[in-house]
Amino acid sequence: AATAVMVTQDLLLNVCMDAKHHKTEPGPEGQLYGQCVLWKDNACCTANTSLEAHQDQSYLYNFNWDHCGAMPEKCKRHFIQDMCLYECSPNLGPWIDQADSSWRKERIRDVPLCQEDCEQWWEDCQDAVTCKVNWHKGWNWTTGTNQCPKGAMCQKFKFVFPTAAALCEQIWSGSYRYTSHHRGSGRCIQMWFDPTQGNPNVIVAQYYT
Repeated sequence: AATAVMVTQDLLLNVCMDAKHHKTEPGPEGQLYGQCVLWKDNACCTANTSLEAHQDQSYLYNFNWDHCGAMPEKCKRHFIQDMCLYECSPNLGPWIDQADSSWRKERIRDVPLCQEDCEQWWEDCQDAVTCKVNWHKGWNWTTGTNQCPKGAMCQKFKFVFPTAAALCEQIWSGSYRYTSHHRGSGRCIQMWFDPTQGNPNVIVAQYYT
């Protein structure tokens, strides 16, 4: 039984999910672009995916951040970081779940985000504008990129997501969970960290495994 537990733990640590652009196994990527560079020592994304994660309308998902007008840069950087974490991190194993969509077999659910990461995301995006709470589904895709569904009104984030918890937990249909844990506590996943100090999310994944 102990061996089975060890094997299960190993399967959850240092792993890439089975999704649209992920590598099958994590490994070094010397040329990761921009905000994704944090994961260059051990990544689930390729250099090309990291570059595309920074495009306003990348071929990764044909998703348009500017569906209600231009998203402010200070807000957009959080969505880029969110994308880098999702595509590149090999430390999300404990939260990988089955997905029932055509474009991926697995997704993440209830990843415990550090309070600061969530609060800062909300703070920098409260005046950005959107027409939807859940960005995973319900868009009008007739043009090939996401547009607001008929009758949906564009409003500031602070009205669509009244709290930081609402933003982090609802926008990607429960991919993240808002926590009161702080960066460096070893109890929450950091979207942002200093790579020269190592990746703090390694011990977080170990803790939850």
